[in-house]
Amino acid sequence: MSMIATLILAGMSGLAQPGEYTPPDYDAAENWLCRPGREDACDIDLDTTIVHADGSTETETFVAAEDPAVDCFYVYPTVSNDPGVNSDLAANDEEYRVIAAQFARFGSVCRTFAPMYRQITLTALRAMMTGEGQILPQNGALAYLDVQAAFQHYLDRDNDGRPFVLIGHSQGARMLEQLVARVVDGQPVQERMLSAMLIGYNLTTPEGETAGGSFQHIPTCEGPDQTGCVIGYVTFRADAPPPENSRFGKVAEDGLDVMCTNPADLAGNSDAPLGAYLATRGAFTSSAEAGPWVEGGPEVETDYVRVPGLLTGQCIHDDAGHYFSVTVHGDPSDPRTDDIVGDVVSNGETLPDWGLHLLDVGIAQAELIGLVESQAAAYGD
Repeated sequence: MSMIATLILAGMSGLAQPGEYTPPDYDAAENWLCRPGREDACDIDLDTTIVHADGSTETETFVAAEDPAVDCFYVYPTVSNDPGVNSDLAANDEEYRVIAAQFARFGSVCRTFAPMYRQITLTALRAMMTGEGQILPQNGALAYLDVQAAFQHYLDRDNDGRPFVLIGHSQGARMLEQLVARVVDGQPVQERMLSAMLIGYNLTTPEGETAGGSFQHIPTCEGPDQTGCVIGYVTFRADAPPPENSRFGKVAEDGLDVMCTNPADLAGNSDAPLGAYLATRGAFTSSAEAGPWVEGGPEVETDYVRVPGLLTGQCIHDDAGHYFSVTVHGDPSDPRTDDIVGDVVSNGETLPDWGLHLLDVGIAQAELIGLVESQAAAYGD
């Protein structure tokens, strides 16, 4: 289990008593990054440059859905640089950036809901890792209870019986894992859940089984038309699988496996093409900067690019772990870039135990959005 996951898990071990907790006012507009029908973090320019292998480019225009029948509820990963152990409820650049990279594009198929929550900060995690700080159980409980309160507010005020998808990455996936286990799994509301896309976190299932482990009644998704299921994976380069000290892809408990569902081929798990949406200049501040997308070509002006044919992905289960293995098919004979950035870099060094954690969502975003669309079409059939 990753250090982040371990620390957050420790922080979840004893939830605060109701009398000790005051939820945010989720009637207040500022406590949501995204809600339908307003200008906010999800109402942004997401036009994308498609970079073909021959160096030619074209623009893919983003179009938000006008009246989608599905809702998407998103919990963002560890991004806050606030000074405390728990973040405040004021949105900064880091929250807006991660919404743009991971969630806003789902507005093409669903209404978008993304609450602010008092997450465990990057500041606190770095201090804990260096022995200069600590994270207490109530810190993790505060983050979780905010997410639970926001989801309950959504159910009470906005859902009105609509099907929904839960989407989370890293700390956000951990928060939603707990929410699903406590509030959704085996409860009537489960009937409305199209899927839970809980990515970049070590979800578990019993070896050889599709349910159990993280969830007792919710199986892994095994086809694009299946609903009421979960999608989870952790991403590594094919030529850099999880090392012995990996934060992801391994689980210590006997009889359990880390979940891996291939969003590009849920039914067959082939080494399938990936419709990645990649940030033009690099994946967050912990990534190296992206180089030119076309050798000698003009600078890409959109914030995101797609690179058809460059990337494929497949779930691999071997001695290194259970993980989503991404192969980069660079061709030195063509003018398009032969590689991508997205590895976690610290002090100029790549950290192999993180894999492609920064790209977990973007690497298969087109497939994830397509699954929401196909699950919505299948809902109620």
